[in-house]
This record gives sequence, structure tokens and C-alpha cells, in this order.
Amino acid sequence: MNLRQLIILTAGTLLSVPAFAEGKPQPTELSDPVALVLLTVCGGLLIAIAILGNAVMGAMDIFRERMKKDAGKAVITTGIILLGVLSASNASASDALVETATNGILSKTSLWVLVTVILLEILVIISLLFTLKHLVGIQRKRKPKKVAVPGKPRISWMEKINKTRTVDEASEAEEDMGHEYDGIRELNNPTPPWWKWGFYFSIFFGVVYLWRGYVSETAPTQLQELAMAEEKAAAAKAEYMKNAANNVDENSVKQLTATDELEAGQKLFISNCAPCHGPQGQGVVGPNLTDDFWLHGGKINDVFKTIKYGVPEKGMKSWQEDFSPRQIALLASYIKSIHGTNPPNPKAPQGDKE
Repeated sequence: MNLRQLIILTAGTLLSVPAFAEGKPQPTELSDPVALVLLTVCGGLLIAIAILGNAVMGAMDIFRERMKKDAGKAVITTGIILLGVLSASNASASDALVETATNGILSKTSLWVLVTVILLEILVIISLLFTLKHLVGIQRKRKPKKVAVPGKPRISWMEKINKTRTVDEASEAEEDMGHEYDGIRELNNPTPPWWKWGFYFSIFFGVVYLWRGYVSETAPTQLQELAMAEEKAAAAKAEYMKNAANNVDENSVKQLTATDELEAGQKLFISNCAPCHGPQGQGVVGPNLTDDFWLHGGKINDVFKTIKYGVPEKGMKSWQEDFSPRQIALLASYIKSIHGTNPPNPKAPQGDKE
């Protein structure tokens, strides 16, 4: 089994997933942006291989003439040609893989197979380039050594990266583009390479983002990401507020005035406090909670403390094991809200007036 058969067999096994399961269409490899990018690269490399292969075939005539003149290098050159031809023969395997990969769902193993095929195609292209170079007898030109010119400015590493250079007054005239605006002259100073490559990358990123977000819908768009982030933040805030509400005590409690909070406090009062203080706070066994007199203080902090720790010597239990700090705050706020309501049959005042 050669390399071509192995790749086709592996890809066929890994990517042969049915497109329908239980009557519902399943996502195919075409909906995976990674698969599309890899398949596009495979196709582009195949085109490059075909063009280079055609060029190699056309260079065979030049090679035959060189063989007649220089028989000593025939063995080495023939070996290079054989390497290029053998590599090119494996290119058809990637073509079969491209056709096979479009029928399945991309898996981790399939991804590595596609990457391996791309690397093999790159090796094929390199082999064909070396083969073409030896066939036509291309020799690398050596760059002449630069000799420092007295008085010429030295090029810094930043200028080398940006491919810019500092010029003197005479050279500046040569680079003048002939455009002048408000005394500022335009020189022939090309855009730095890193900027151009960054621009090309942004185009590539935009195409991938457009496909994933709006065509295949395999990734959230920025608005969807914002909505998900806001939803997550709202849940985190609600959890925080829930915990923060239970961090209140008799020293930090504040009177609550919201309607829903007072209603929640009223329900707690009726189900737990009414037997001793009456359903309207008028007082039964316990004191009247609607008048101006208080046994243990009438401020919100005092009421919270009385509910929390109770008054065991007078028969009132501590409620801190039954209620959370938030619930005690609701109860205390409701008790403060019924002050001055004057319910029927109120109990006689007890305690000190406040």
C-alpha cells in the first residue's frame, strides 16, 4: 500500500459519517469553516502543483541539452527529477481526499489528515521548484558586499523593518512624487510590509468571520456575544445581590420601602408573628407594634436586633435560625411601615414613647 492509498483509505474511514440520523439532517463538513479553509488551501496548492508540473515538463528539453554537454552531473540531477516526479504523483491523493472530505463531518483526526496533506503538497511544490531550478540551470546570484560610503547615513533596524530610509537633500529630490500640499511634499515612501500583511490578514479574518457568523452560523456574532455576556453578567449580578442582601445585620440594616419588599415582609409577619402581635400588629400576647411606644427601641436597627436575638425572658424566641438576614430586614421594615395605622382593638401602650 503506497502513500496515496493510505491517505485515501484513512480519509474515507474517518469522514464517512452519514448526513442524516433519525430523520434529521446533520451538519456536514461544508458547514465547518476550518474544513472549508483547509479544503481551499488544498485546492490552491493543487493548482500550484499542476502549474509547476507543466513547467517541469516544458523544461525537459533544456535538460536534455544539458545532459549532452555535462554528463558528470547527470546522476545527481536525475535523482532530483525523480524526487520531484514521485512527490507530484502523491498530489493526486490529496485530490481524492478533497473529494472524500466533503461527504462527512470534520473530526479531530480528519483535521490532522487535512493538515498532513497540505504539508505534503507544500513539500511537492518545493521539490518541483528545485527540480525546475536544476532543469533550466538557474544559479543563485550572489549579492555584492555593501561598502560603506563616507557621509552616507546609516540605516537603523527600524528603517529596515519598515523598509524606509533617511535620505539627504539630494536623494530627497529624486524621491519627490511631485505632489505638494501646504508646503508638505510627498516622497516615494511605500507602506511598511507589516502594515500590508496586517491589512491582508484583516481581509482574511473578515471573510472567515462573515462565513462563521452569518452564513454557516457556527459561531456567534458580536451582537450575540454581547447578549450572552449581558445575560451572564445579569446572572452574576443577581447572585451577588442575593448574597449581599444576606450580609446585612443590626448595624448596617436600612429600612426597605419597595412595595414588593413590604408585601414579602407582611407574608412573613402574618405566618409567624401574628399569633403574638395580631394580624394587624395591634398586639395580643406581645405588645402593640403600631403605636408610639416601644419596649426595646423603635428604630429599624432596634427592631432588627429584637427579631434576630429575641427576648427569651419575655417568651420571644430568637428568629436568626429560622430567617435569613434578608428576611429579618423585610420583617423589620414591614413592622416600621404599620406604625400609626391604628388597627381596631389595640393593646394598651407598653414601653417608652419614641
